Amino acid sequence: MRLQDLLRDGVDGAGNDQADVGSKGLERDAEMSLAANQRELLLQTEKALDRLDKGSYGQCEVCGEAIGKNRLIAFPRATLCMTCKQREERR
Repeated sequence: MRLQDLLRDGVDGAGNDQADVGSKGLERDAEMSLAANQRELLLQTEKALDRLDKGSYGQCEVCGEAIGKNRLIAFPRATLCMTCKQREERR
């Protein structure tokens, strides 16, 4: 951690009450969660683009059947048809 970061955020909550320290922790956790979600969306998008290049976009990765136009419109990164997705969610 750089000195500038320490000065900006304080040193281990020095001068902050417990509510401020807790609030900063919650904000940090929320930011980390958002970053992880964005990373996952990026990976899903890259995988969809790869499937486009290979000619397998729109085919279910489990059964090989077509995913379906409406599902792909709603969720372009879908890798499973509705039947296989429902089976996965029941597990």
